[in-house]
Amino acid sequence: MSPLNRLSMILVLTTLLLVSGCNQAPEAPQSMGKIMGSSAEGYTEVVQGKKLTFPLDHQAHNDFKQEWWYLTANLTTESGEPLGIQWTQFRIALSAPKNTQEQTLLSPNQWQTNQLYTAHAALTSTHSHQIAQNWSRGHPQLAYTHTEPFTVALKNWQWRSKSNQMFPATLSVDTKDFAYQLTLISDTEFQLQGDQGYSIKSADNSVASYYYSQPFIKVTGSITRNGKQQNVQGDAWLDREWSSQFLTKSQQGWDWFSLRLNEQQTLMIFQLRGTAENPAFYSARLMNKDGTGRNINSRDNPNDISMTPITWTQTALGKHPTEWQINIESEQISLHTKALNPQSDMALSIAYWEGPIYFTGTHQGNGYMELTGYH
Repeated sequence: MSPLNRLSMILVLTTLLLVSGCNQAPEAPQSMGKIMGSSAEGYTEVVQGKKLTFPLDHQAHNDFKQEWWYLTANLTTESGEPLGIQWTQFRIALSAPKNTQEQTLLSPNQWQTNQLYTAHAALTSTHSHQIAQNWSRGHPQLAYTHTEPFTVALKNWQWRSKSNQMFPATLSVDTKDFAYQLTLISDTEFQLQGDQGYSIKSADNSVASYYYSQPFIKVTGSITRNGKQQNVQGDAWLDREWSSQFLTKSQQGWDWFSLRLNEQQTLMIFQLRGTAENPAFYSARLMNKDGTGRNINSRDNPNDISMTPITWTQTALGKHPTEWQINIESEQISLHTKALNPQSDMALSIAYWEGPIYFTGTHQGNGYMELTGYH
């Protein structure tokens, strides 16, 4: 590899840090705020009051610094074994767009682009956690989104629907160690997080993202591991988010949970960890299958939400809180969550913890947890 290519790779990997949690080396700890709180100058800003429009906003937003399409699923095999799968496709702008031409897709004959795509995949059981990564420059033959039919693709990892709508769709991921081929069906409304999709990330409202979810997805299909194919079924959760600055510089990272309370109601909850001078910011949304929901955050009621680590697990990447007590006083919710597999490190070019969980308490169910910024 030439020195120029090595430099390009370093810049790419540095940029990748912008889209998820990272365990920094002990000799050089760095908060997620310093990584994801970098300048948004030259990029489009997130503004309150903008109406999200579907299916247009399922597509890429190249004028923003970063975004992702993110699916997790809690599945069971025909023998009843619990499994979790994750698929996330990230888009990262390596530089601010100079003109509108840079915001559009390239033609098949063009190769120069400031858009980078990377995708993560995982297959998790109680005894194994298999992971893989794929990446490419943005290009209509390599990594792209497409309108008709709706498609999010990175080489042979593809979400493909049957129309310009997101569902029904298939998700195909094929790696050297595992694969899954899933059919995804949902007929409920998208949930707009925060204020109609404007999701604040700090009490002073200084940073925010556009954020919507589909927490009611039915899944059927198959997974392949150890050379054997197995049929699976279960429930999935989709998150879509884009911004040009996700965190303030004082925020250390986040702890994010997607929780299925019952067949009719789900809960999204996260905390953005701060410092002694800047306390953690909490946000949650109760989401009902009929499309209604309620927002809860620590700006409006500072003492309503508590998230307390109960058990810390030493993994290859560091210590992570893999068992939690989560309380929302106003909703009379009290949950004790546990990781299905505490050793669920995503040890890729960027590193974080991501895996399926289950919980007991006022409700019983399953979901997913993501932990970033630990070292």
